[in-house]
Formats: sequence, structure tokens, C-alpha cells
Amino acid sequence: MMPVFATGLLILLIALLAYTFRILREYERGVIFMLGRFWKVKGPGLIIVIPLIQQMVRVDLRTIVMDVPSQDVISRDNVSVKVNAVIYFRVIDAQRAIIQVENYYEATSQLAQTTLRSVLGQHELDDMLAEREKLNNDIQALLDAQTDAWGIKVANVEIKHVDIDESMIRAIARQAEAERSRRAKVIHAEGELQASEKLVQAAEVLERWPGSYQLRYMQTLTDIAVDNNSTIVFPLPIDLIKPLLTAMENAARNKS
Repeated sequence: MMPVFATGLLILLIALLAYTFRILREYERGVIFMLGRFWKVKGPGLIIVIPLIQQMVRVDLRTIVMDVPSQDVISRDNVSVKVNAVIYFRVIDAQRAIIQVENYYEATSQLAQTTLRSVLGQHELDDMLAEREKLNNDIQALLDAQTDAWGIKVANVEIKHVDIDESMIRAIARQAEAERSRRAKVIHAEGELQASEKLVQAAEVLERWPGSYQLRYMQTLTDIAVDNNSTIVFPLPIDLIKPLLTAMENAARNKS
């Protein structure tokens, strides 16, 4: 009988010692309650918890990576999309993380989902696709402000995917094609405008120097002769033959 009693007492003593002496890692803190009331935050290292009088709750201070499930969002321009994100947060106040909220991980997850839908619902689809960095910052700022009372610090928010319906993908493709066509027409029109301006300047120069007309004419003939091997018939400028015609008229008058 005595050996059984001694064995039971030894087991009880070992259990009390295991409960009394706790070891917390560098990234852990222990929130200590004494008779149900908050007493202090301890750790890291070896700490002592008085059995039956004190209770300890461990809190991990490392950054937590939370995957936000895909959310159905209706944008401001009435486009239905599915968006998911990832959130990086950590506990900066172990006391508030345990006392102010029942389950800080679950609370942060639910808050992240509602905030994601709320923020993205205020923007158009183009903003979700083109201004993702700004949306990340907006969501992070809202989450950080609301979780501050729980002792939580939201360090970063990243939108991972914006899934669009197949019909909307085709519409966006048509829109992009129309935009490229518009840009091509604008560039072509700008080129035509610049070319016309240069032609006007060239015409002004030629008008100031009439002799340059013949030089330009001869240059054009040279270019044609080089580029083509066929026979070319072209009119002779009147300025070139006018002196000859005048001489012939004078000669005719002298004979008469």
C-alpha cells in the first residue's frame, strides 16, 4: 500500500514541478493571471507559475502569415470579381491580445475579409488591376488602425489574385485592342502633321530661291534614273527652254 501511495505522490510532485517551472522561448511571452486577474507578462526564459493560484497563457510574437480566402467583390463599375490576399501581422502587446479579444487570429482573419471587400468595392476594375500597390496600402492602414486595440500590428497586405469572369476578359481584350488602334491613329496623325509642317517650310525656302526649283527637279530626275530602268517621259520645264525660244524668235524677226 505504501509503495503505491509513494509512487502516486511522486507523480503528483513531478506534475506540480512541471506546472510550476515553465520555459519560454525568445519569441514567446507568458500572460500570467492570479486568481483570475491579470498580473503580469513574463518571459522569455525560465519562469515560475504558482499552481492553483496562477495560470499562464502563451503568446507567440513572431510574424504570422495569413492567407485571406477568395472574396466575392463587386467593383464600383458593377463588375463581379474574386480577390484573395495575404496578410503579415504580429502581436506587439501580449496582454491586450489575450484580454481584449477572445481569439486574435480568428478576429484578424474575419476583419481582413470584410475590409478587403469594403475597400475594393469602392474602386473600379481598372484600379484593382493597375493600382494594386495603393490598394494594398489602404487595406493595411485600415486593418492596422482597427487591430491596434488588440495589440496587433499589421505590417503588410498583398493582393495576390484578381479573378475575372471569362466574358469580362474578352471585353477587356477588345478595349485594349481599341486603345492600341486609337494610339496608332494618333501617332499617324501626329506624323502627318509634322510632315506637313516640314513641307510648308520647304515650300517657303523654295519660294525665296526660285533657282532651287531647278536643282530639286534635277535631283528628282537623278533619283528616278537610279531607281528605275524603264524609259521615262517627262515634261521639260519652260524655264529651261525659254531662252532658246526667245533666240529663235529674234532670229526670225531679223530675217524678216
